[in-house]
Amino acid sequence: MIDFLEVSERIRTILRSTLKKEKIYDRDIAHALKLDPQYYAVIKKRKRIPYEAIALFCQHHKVSMNWILFSQPPKSCEKTA
Repeated sequence: MIDFLEVSERIRTILRSTLKKEKIYDRDIAHALKLDPQYYAVIKKRKRIPYEAIALFCQHHKVSMNWILFSQPPKSCEKTA
C-alpha cells in the first residue's frame, strides 16, 4: 500500500530544493500540486493520494512518478553491476 506521508515527504524533498526553503508546509505542497489547501487537508486526513495532481507535478518537475509513489529510482539512475 502506498503511504500518503511518505509520498508527501518525497514531494517536500523536491520542493525544498526548488523553492530553496528549509521548511515546507502543507500549503506549499497543496500549491505545488495545484490543489486547494483545504482540500489537501481533507485528503491528507483521509490518506487519499491525488494521483492526477502528482502525475502533473512529476511531469512539471521532471521527476519519476515511481520514485514519488514507490521510492523506486528510475532504471537510468540504477548502477549496473
